[in-house]
Parts: sequence; C-alpha cells; structure tokens
Amino acid sequence: MPTVVVKEVVNAPIDKVYQVVSDLESYPQFMKNLETIRVVERGDGYTLTEWVARLQGTRFRWVEKDLYFPDEYRITYDQTDGDLKVFRGYWALREVAEGTLVELVTEFEFGIPMLSAMLNPVAKLALKSNSKAMLEAIAQQFDGKAE
Repeated sequence: MPTVVVKEVVNAPIDKVYQVVSDLESYPQFMKNLETIRVVERGDGYTLTEWVARLQGTRFRWVEKDLYFPDEYRITYDQTDGDLKVFRGYWALREVAEGTLVELVTEFEFGIPMLSAMLNPVAKLALKSNSKAMLEAIAQQFDGKAE
C-alpha cells in the first residue's frame, strides 16, 4: 500500500502548531486541490469530516473519522466512506530545537488492482506535493512572528 511521509520544522511552539493542525476546516487554504471540508459530527476527542478534493482533474470524496490526542500532539484519521478503498494516517508533532517538527503520514489504496498500478505512483506524487505545500503553508503562518 502506498505511503506518503512529509515532515516540516515550524518555527513556533508546539501548542500553537497543534492548534493550527487540528483546525481541519481551515485546510482548504493550505491544500490547493482541496475543495471543501465539512464537519459532519463533533464529539469528545473526535470529528467526522467530509472532504472533497481534486487529483489530476478527478474529483474524490470521502468521510473520515479524526481522533485527537492533544496530550501527545497527535491526530489520526481513517476513511469511513468514500472513493478510495483505504485512506488513513496521522499527524505527529514533536518539539525540536528549531520549534516544532510536524510529520504527516498518509496511506492510501484505490482498491482496483488494474488501476492501482497505474494510478498509485501519480497519486503518491500528487499527495506528497499537496502535503508538503500544506506543511509549508502552516510554517509560513508563523514566519516572522515572535512567539
């Protein structure tokens, strides 16, 4: 199963970075191919969110359950319904000398073996590019700000 891992050091305190990362509804401003995110349900330590994104001109929709672990500075997500067979991963934040190391890991699977061989490499590159751009946009929010 393809896995995408991106990391970025953000020059800001871990609490402030976690606050931005856990604000899922703001993600469309960080991810150029993400059309919308809608919170379907919000509970104690979780959200159920509906996402609509474009990848290479194709529209994808999914619903995921997001679990929040603020004491660990971690968020996990797992698709519960949608266009992919598997879409899951996690955010993990860790304090480092330069600020906060943000790691975003995503696993995905199209579920159609004949298409997967063709689409997985393209999707992996696009997802990596979008994820990296999102982490860079998060980092830019803190550039030049005294924390």
